[in-house]
Amino acid sequence: MSLRILTADERLREAQGKTTMAIFGPSGGGKTTLLTTMPEEQTVCLDFEAGLKSVQGWKGDSISIRRFADAVDIACLIGGANPAAQPEEHFSEAHHAHLRGLHPELAARLDTKRIVFVDSITDLTRQAMAWAKTRPEALSDRTGKPDTRGAYGLLAREVIGLLKHLQHAPGRTVIFVGILEKVVDDMNRVTFQPQMEGGKAARELPGIVDQVMTLDLFTQEEGAEGARSWRHDPDKGTARRLVCQSANPWGLPAKDRSGRLDLTEPADLGALLTKINQTPKG
Repeated sequence: MSLRILTADERLREAQGKTTMAIFGPSGGGKTTLLTTMPEEQTVCLDFEAGLKSVQGWKGDSISIRRFADAVDIACLIGGANPAAQPEEHFSEAHHAHLRGLHPELAARLDTKRIVFVDSITDLTRQAMAWAKTRPEALSDRTGKPDTRGAYGLLAREVIGLLKHLQHAPGRTVIFVGILEKVVDDMNRVTFQPQMEGGKAARELPGIVDQVMTLDLFTQEEGAEGARSWRHDPDKGTARRLVCQSANPWGLPAKDRSGRLDLTEPADLGALLTKINQTPKG
C-alpha cells in the first residue's frame, strides 16, 4: 500500500520543489528566450521545434524530439514509473525499467535536472496527431478508411496522459510553452486560445498545470499622482510581460494557483519561480 499522510512540512517542501506552468504567446514573441532566465546546469529543454537559434548563448542541455513515441519515452524517464499503469502501457514499471536499461547515460543525465522546459506544446500535439493517424484507432472498423474522430480521440488520451505524467514528476518543475492564437468570430468578437491539435487537450491543460500565463508586449503609462501601470500593446509595445491572473482586463489566458503573482510580471522565469515558491511567513 503506497498511501500515506503528508505532514505540513513535507507538503511545503514538495510544493517548493516542483511547479507546473503553461506559457502562451504569439508566434515570434520571444517564448523560447525565456529559457535564458533558467539555471543552465539544472534545466533541460525538450526541443520539438528545432527552434533554439534564438538562445544560442544558453549553455544548458537540450533534446531534439521529432517523433511522438520519443516524447513518450523521454516523459517516462523524467516522470518515473506510474504504479497504476499496466505492464503493457506507457509509463509502466516495465516501460520505465526498459528505458533506463536501454539509455543509461541519458537517464543518469536527466536525473540531474530539476527543470524541464517543453518547447513547444503546440508542436508536441502536432507530432501526436501525426502518430495517431497511423494507429488502428484512426481507421473505421466498417470501411477501413481514415476516421478523423478516432484519431482525435486517441490524440487527446495520449497527450493528456503525457501531460499528467509530467505533472506528477517528483521534484521537477515543468514549463510548457506554446503559441497563442487570436480568434475573431462572425460577430467580430476577439478571443485568445492555445494553438494545439485537438480541443480536448487544450481545454484540460489549464486544470493540469499550477500556473497559466500569457507572454505579450506592453507599454508603461503614468497615471494620476505619478502612478504607473502597464497597458497591453501587442502591436507597438516594447516591454515583454507575463500576464498571470485570470481576472485580467485583456481576456488573455492566465491562472495563478500560488496566489503570489501580480497582474503582470517581468518575463524572468527564474525570478517568477522564486516568487511562487517563497516560504510563507509565520
